Amino acid sequence: MTLVIRNVAIDWFGHSSFKIRAEGRNIYIDPYILPDFTQPADLILVTHEHYDHFAVQNIKKLAKPETIVILPQACATSSDYTELARAKIKTHLVNPDSKIAFGNIEIEAMPAYNVGKPYHPAGRGVGYVLIFGRIKVYHAGDTDNIPEMAKLAKLELDAAFLPIGGQYTMNEEEAAEAVRVIMPKIAVPMHYGKITGGDPYKFERLVGLASKVKVF
Repeated sequence: MTLVIRNVAIDWFGHSSFKIRAEGRNIYIDPYILPDFTQPADLILVTHEHYDHFAVQNIKKLAKPETIVILPQACATSSDYTELARAKIKTHLVNPDSKIAFGNIEIEAMPAYNVGKPYHPAGRGVGYVLIFGRIKVYHAGDTDNIPEMAKLAKLELDAAFLPIGGQYTMNEEEAAEAVRVIMPKIAVPMHYGKITGGDPYKFERLVGLASKVKVF
């Protein structure tokens, strides 16, 4: 079921994989999971170098000559990045806090990392804020509830995609606390059920009235 916010259509394919249709463009985030039929991508965003996010074969399926892949600097040392170069797919490397524009779409990379866990060190992965005119969407990437999220509250986000699987990211309780910090209009749980556990309905109960929760 597609989540529609004004002229922005959002589909979740599972894990951390999303498609956003906005401004006449197809935008994919972490396309590790794809349905059988997918439209070519105008823009692909990768949050970090792990295989379940930087899925190079799926990126190659989605790419057309004009497609741009945005990904953090840490991905540039991987063999998958070399494979994109061999396939002549255009890339743009970012750091946390990088800001770029893609047509009328504004994109800001945000820090994404673990606290007290070794899986995602600070400075390697990112989340993304995407601004489509008045609509603002945040994909957190693989992260814990980190202090940098506090500044997102002032953006009055329309939607925030937050991991809930635990172990490698926030669990349901931690993600619900992040909702209370970020204060999005809609909170969307992700990164559960494929590689990790996680119960989206437990997350929904814990969020309570803080935000509307959309479970796909």
